[in-house]
Amino acid sequence: MTALEPRDGTDAAHLAPPANDAPSPDPLSDLPREAVEGVLGRTYRALSIGIVSVVFLIAFEATAVGTAMPVAARELNGIPLYAFAFSAYFTTSLFAMVLSGQWADRRGPLQPLATGITAFGAGLLLSGAATGMWVFIAGRAVQGLGGGLVIVALYVVIGRAYPERIRPAILAAFAASWVIPSVVGPLASGTVTEHLGWRWVFVGIPALIVIPLALALPAIRRTASGPADPAAAAEPYDRRRIRLALGISAGAGLLQYAGQELNWFALLPAAAGAALLVPAVRGLLPTGTVRAARGLPSVVLLRGVAAGSFIAAESFVPLMLVTQRGLSPTMAGLSLAVGGATWALGSFVQSRPRMEAHRERLMVTGMLLVAASIAVAPSVLIEGVPVWTVAVAWAFGCFGMGIVIASTSVLLLKLSAPEEAGSNSAALQISDGLSNVLLLAIGGAAFAALGGKALGAAAHSAVEATATGSHPGAFAAVFLPMAGVALVGAWVATRVLVREE
Repeated sequence: MTALEPRDGTDAAHLAPPANDAPSPDPLSDLPREAVEGVLGRTYRALSIGIVSVVFLIAFEATAVGTAMPVAARELNGIPLYAFAFSAYFTTSLFAMVLSGQWADRRGPLQPLATGITAFGAGLLLSGAATGMWVFIAGRAVQGLGGGLVIVALYVVIGRAYPERIRPAILAAFAASWVIPSVVGPLASGTVTEHLGWRWVFVGIPALIVIPLALALPAIRRTASGPADPAAAAEPYDRRRIRLALGISAGAGLLQYAGQELNWFALLPAAAGAALLVPAVRGLLPTGTVRAARGLPSVVLLRGVAAGSFIAAESFVPLMLVTQRGLSPTMAGLSLAVGGATWALGSFVQSRPRMEAHRERLMVTGMLLVAASIAVAPSVLIEGVPVWTVAVAWAFGCFGMGIVIASTSVLLLKLSAPEEAGSNSAALQISDGLSNVLLLAIGGAAFAALGGKALGAAAHSAVEATATGSHPGAFAAVFLPMAGVALVGAWVATRVLVREE
């Protein structure tokens, strides 16, 4: 039965208007309720609120922790390892994404989601209790395991529980759930960091885990539990993909380490990392991803290019504002706060039905906005440029990201069969996470080589937790190459749709 056929089996002729002047019956009135409801209709309400609350927790963690990170790195004598605090999360999440995809396809998304939320909270507690930078980084790695499990499981839930027509709307709701955390998170985190200490930011967030556990898991159990294909439940896990997942995670970690060491001995781990990454990428991503083949491969590649360039640049924004312009951690975090609202607006724009016919052009525009925002941000390294320039630039960049990230998710689910939603969602997230690791490694290496290590040494000896010396070249070496990568993404966006011959 198609979406426009009545439930009683009558043909379309019975839906014609009567000959008299009586009101015409509504052809949608005979459809199943779930066929015409929105994401907050009775059928989907509990599930939508539940999974959006999970995203809200992740958003609050990202915005709050990002604000506290420069202070944590300074107090733990770890500014030279600053990029590791971000990349450790993405490195371990790569393995967890592949595991979550197989787990969800064979057992349903409930178990990986619950396990992921638990690991996410445990990682926060470990980082909050750290007495050294490497323990702090280990906590971030545990968070990454949890985050990788959660994000893929959520995509499987969307693909399984929601019809295609309302998937853009629930993905727009995901983006909207970042608005409050993007405003409240930096302010709350900065206030707590300045008055109680950065550790309370990490150990306090796990208390919020109770909310998504109470709301999301029962709703998922009712609507999306179990495998899409019952026969898949008896199939063993693909050990080859698991090995490739371990390879991609280890390879990314080795490259990150080599990028931070900056000596001849670092060539060995760099070579080992590349040797692990190349076959893993070929085996885990759709064929043709590296060369931007049209359709699904370009969708997966675009996700990585967009996320990697933007996140690698954004990771250094608070540090740049604190050390180069003397802002407090609170004000540095708030400079990015408006981006949450514009990201949600961009995601909302792409969700409008009339925009579907213009999705490719919309995605190209989004990537151009991302490239421009990254290129403009380091202008604040010039003393005469007002610091609010970063906030304005990042607002436009986040608008573009809202369009692109939500659109890649919509296209991914549209191009995936139900039994492939887990593995394809994992490929999308692997592209996202791997590009974050690689571009953070490149950016971190450039940052360290052009003054980042000296900046860290100055920060360790500084009395005040504000500006610690001028090293504009170190920051420019991060932002400008990332703007170039985002421009490449604008070209990739022209290849996400398959042209009809």
